[in-house]
Amino acid sequence: RRYPTVELRAETSNGATHVPVPSDSAFLGALLCELGLLQQHVFLEQRDSCTRLSHSCVRSLATAAGELWPVLAFRRSGLIYACLPLVEGSLEPRPPLLTVPGLSQGLALLLGIMDYVSPSRKNEAELNSKIGQLRNLLIQACPLGTPLNTNIRSLSSSFEDIQEMPVDKDQPAWRSCSYKGKPQVNVCITEKVKCMQYGQSDVVDTWQVYGAVNCKCDIEGSAPNVTLSLTLPSNAPPLQDIVVHHCVTSVDPAMLMSTSAEPLHDAVYNGPYKFPFIPPSDSFDLCYYTSQVPVPPILGCYQLVEEGSQIKITVNLKLHESIKNSFEYCEARIPFFNRGPIAQLEYKVSYGQLDLSREKSLLVWVIGQKFPKSLEVSLTGTLSFGTAGKEHPTDYVCTGNTAYVKLYFRIPDFTLTGCYVDQHSVQIFVPGKPKITASRELISSDYYIWNSKGPAPMVYKPLLD
Repeated sequence: RRYPTVELRAETSNGATHVPVPSDSAFLGALLCELGLLQQHVFLEQRDSCTRLSHSCVRSLATAAGELWPVLAFRRSGLIYACLPLVEGSLEPRPPLLTVPGLSQGLALLLGIMDYVSPSRKNEAELNSKIGQLRNLLIQACPLGTPLNTNIRSLSSSFEDIQEMPVDKDQPAWRSCSYKGKPQVNVCITEKVKCMQYGQSDVVDTWQVYGAVNCKCDIEGSAPNVTLSLTLPSNAPPLQDIVVHHCVTSVDPAMLMSTSAEPLHDAVYNGPYKFPFIPPSDSFDLCYYTSQVPVPPILGCYQLVEEGSQIKITVNLKLHESIKNSFEYCEARIPFFNRGPIAQLEYKVSYGQLDLSREKSLLVWVIGQKFPKSLEVSLTGTLSFGTAGKEHPTDYVCTGNTAYVKLYFRIPDFTLTGCYVDQHSVQIFVPGKPKITASRELISSDYYIWNSKGPAPMVYKPLLD
């Protein structure tokens, strides 16, 4: 979808540094080239130069009129999500990314589209149907080029429920319709933990926690006021990098200034974490945060050694004693790249069950819903492989002894930070006694344990004398 009014604003704001948006086909060609999906085996300096190494999804596209920047683009599940945010000002020199509001707005919109589309990626007919509805949904979500509602899934694909003009002048734009019925509030805290464990003395293990507070407020009135508080245990590390939804009416500025980029010190903001807001009509994320927790939930050690034609593996996992030992699911997946199918497998597990994938290139260790009383489990095995075929997985990074175990788990009614919502602290300034439901969960995300007997991609490695 293109917005001519936004393109005109860009031309006016950028002045002599303005680069016009090319045709759809030219834009697509430049984007595919930048993502490495065209001319993959050709060295292009503007794409493959060492100076262009970046983990950001903010890209620059080479067009006939010049470098088009900033382009937000990323790939997920075989689909490409991209948009071109507006920069109100000169593009030379390029402004810092944090000073471009359109980047965060565009990213939120793309993530909303991804959340709407991705559950249907395995059903082609349903996927095509959802993509066909996107144009109508974008008219509601982003009518004039500025995102008003990034929760695409909550929108209606018809125009029946769209209000042309709010009935009440005090009704904010993000409350698209009025609720009638018994007031109720649902709050869910979801924390995701990312981890890289190496098992090597000269490499520091890393882990990160990301939290999101999702709310659904069914409350009557054109502009109801709600106050929600997040509570932490007395010995818990503070919340940092807090980003709030635009419906939040006021917060302590010190709360937003607390950042994980700086070491924790006495001046860091420790709460209370109160969020007064006028809720949208649909489900929304009230805030996002990070925290520097002292330990990862599961400590692991993985050893893979090649002995002739065989591979010997050892995996040890230990659940930290501070973690709730009650999982919805917990499993460890051990892939074997650049090898043939597993021809022979001898193994011993101290707990759980080991399964072999259909293509015989992946071991799935199902630990289940609890660790044993010792909180430790182990797996040892010897494998040999057949001749590799095209259907078996390959990886340019994981060659030889460079290998990993990836953990997948979910712990309901638990957060790694200890963060929770006290139902009695939720204040709603409307008649009647609302029903308040609060839940929380901890989910693994990119939780890797690398082979300690081989090299691995390092997130951080100290300089050695």
